[in-house]
Amino acid sequence: MTATADTTAGTRIVLGKNQYGKTEVRLVKITRDTDRHQIEDLNVTSQLHGDFNAAHRDGDNGLVVPTETQKNTVYGLARDGVGAVEDFLIRLGSHFVNEFEWIEGGRWAAEQYFWDRINDHDHAFSRNKSEVRTAVLEIKDGEKNVVAGIQDLTVLKSTGSEFHGFPVDRYTTLKATSDRILATDVTARWRNSAAAVEAGIDFDAVYADVRKRLLTTFANTHSLALQQTMFAMGEDVLNAHPEIEEIKMSLPNKHHFLVDLEVFGQDNPNEVFFAADRPYGLIEATIQREGGAESHQIWENIPGFC
Repeated sequence: MTATADTTAGTRIVLGKNQYGKTEVRLVKITRDTDRHQIEDLNVTSQLHGDFNAAHRDGDNGLVVPTETQKNTVYGLARDGVGAVEDFLIRLGSHFVNEFEWIEGGRWAAEQYFWDRINDHDHAFSRNKSEVRTAVLEIKDGEKNVVAGIQDLTVLKSTGSEFHGFPVDRYTTLKATSDRILATDVTARWRNSAAAVEAGIDFDAVYADVRKRLLTTFANTHSLALQQTMFAMGEDVLNAHPEIEEIKMSLPNKHHFLVDLEVFGQDNPNEVFFAADRPYGLIEATIQREGGAESHQIWENIPGFC
C-alpha cells in the first residue's frame, strides 16, 4: 500500500522509496576464550524496508521497529561472535526479516577497522590505519546481494608510470612525462552474485585475495595512465573470482610535482617532489563481465561511484 495525500490541485502526493534504521553503531568485540585475545572493530548501519506508510502518513508506529532495537541487536548478535563482516551482516539482516513478518528486506552496511598486535603481545594492540574493509548487504524479494570492498588503501609507485599523448590547448600547462610518481588511495567495491552468496562464500579468503591482486597488479603494471592501471586491477580480480559479477573503483590521482631546484644551483633528477593534496584528479570506473547487467539496484544505496 502507498501512502497518499490530496493537494489543492487534485494531484495525489505519495510516499516513494523509503528506509530507516540506526547508523554508525560502533562495535568492538574482544574474544577472550584464550589468554591471547582477538579484537574485531566495526561500524555498523542497519536500515529496514517494509510497509511504513502508516508511520509516515499518520504517525502510527505499530510496525516501526525502534532504531534502538536495531542497535541493540547488533550488540546481541556480536555476543556469539562476529567473524567475516559479510557473514555478520547476513546474520543481522536475516534476523530482522525472519523476526518481523512485515519487514520485507533492508540494507545493512559495515566498515571494519584493523588492529595489529604490539610486539606480538597477547592483549595489546595498535590501530592499523592503512585500510578499511567494507561490506553492504541488501535483502530484497528474498534475495541476498552482497558488495564487499576496501577503502583508504594508499599506494605509490616511484617509477614505472608515464603520461603523454594527451590533447593540448591554450589552457594546458601539464608537461608530458615518461617517468612520474603514481600514487592513489584505492577504494574498490565488488558485487558477489546472489547465487554465490546463497551457496556460501569464504568472504575472508576472497577479501585477502582481492586485496593481494589489487596491490600486485598496481605494482606490476607499467602504467601509461591511471585508467589503464585501474582496468588491469579490476580485470585481474574478475578473472580470478567467478563469483564476483563486477567491481567498481574510485582512484584519486595523488599528484607529486617535481620541485625546481635550479634557483638554488641544484639539479633534481626526479628525487625531490611536492605532494599536493588538492586539487586532484579522480578516476572512477566499473569493470564488469561482458553481457552483465548494466546496473544493479544495490548500487543505489552506495554513494560515490559512477
